[in-house]
Amino acid sequence: MKCKEKNLKNCNCSYQCDRKGLCCECLTNHRNKRQLPACYFPNNEENKYDRSIENFIRLYNEGKI
Repeated sequence: MKCKEKNLKNCNCSYQCDRKGLCCECLTNHRNKRQLPACYFPNNEENKYDRSIENFIRLYNEGKI
């Protein structure tokens, strides 16, 4: 099984882009934007598209992650 196919089975990202399933490219893209990728967020928060580090910390402190 190719890497991308394997990664797609565990990817909860609802946004369609060319990096979906290519974790190394996804991480680099989000890091450059000072964000975290979808896989760091629960599904009910991921689909709001706020991937900011501040949002992650807030959710973590609220016990949602």
